[in-house]
Amino acid sequence: MARIAYLGLGVMGAPMARHLIAAGHDVIGYNRTRAKAEAWASQHGGHIADSPAHAAQGADAVIACVGNDDDLREVTLGEKGCFAAMGARAVFIDHTTVSAAIARELADARALVVDAPVSGGQAGAEKGALSVMCGGSDEAVAAARPLMNAYAARIVHVGAAGAGQTTKMVNQICIAGVLQGVAEALRFAQASDLDLDKVLEAISGGAAQSWQMVNRWPTMARDEFDFGFAIDWMRKDLGLTLEEAKRNGATLPMTALVDQFYAEVQKAGGGRLDTSALVTRLPR
Repeated sequence: MARIAYLGLGVMGAPMARHLIAAGHDVIGYNRTRAKAEAWASQHGGHIADSPAHAAQGADAVIACVGNDDDLREVTLGEKGCFAAMGARAVFIDHTTVSAAIARELADARALVVDAPVSGGQAGAEKGALSVMCGGSDEAVAAARPLMNAYAARIVHVGAAGAGQTTKMVNQICIAGVLQGVAEALRFAQASDLDLDKVLEAISGGAAQSWQMVNRWPTMARDEFDFGFAIDWMRKDLGLTLEEAKRNGATLPMTALVDQFYAEVQKAGGGRLDTSALVTRLPR
């Protein structure tokens, strides 16, 4: 059993922290909105702290899942951040999707730091079946892995500090392109007066099959978008990706175009809808 501080008890962090409790760990949670932390502790039997520093005192590990670079910097290096309160051998695991630059900055500040963004969304977090891509030293990832096993189905150490975040960018590039293709294909099938269920049955068994097709084609066909990974967050991730591409020289024309399409959906009021709402900008 480990003593774990969990910073950020939102739609992803709350179920991940719950899985840690179920695995027998002693978890103390912190959330900027205290009411969320209180509700989580009441439901799952965890403890709550008044600040990241308070949560980190005596912890074997500190895990974060917050919003963006600024939020992450605040809970780690800020006035009440966890880094100053952590023991020298405590491991810090960050599941936030942030820039590779801040991942490297945090790794320079402490010995055991893992940038570990996840894929699988809220459903994966609830089921304890996330895919985790890790950047950091061998020692840091080895210390983090037994804890992440509580909520992950796949954990891959992809490289040095920052490599987890750049791998998550690869993930988002792929999703953006696939979703645009599925959206166009769905509208084409509708324009052709095809039975959408039969089309899905026919094409999902071949080379066109993807997770997005199998899981989002039916909901897109029913105009259901009130779930899943919000467009606001996808745009944040694509923005990080396009910035990193400027640094490393990669050319991402499709990603830039789909980001513009998402901006249109945002402007129309769809920022909190699932990323599959990309289809709404295409006329029937």
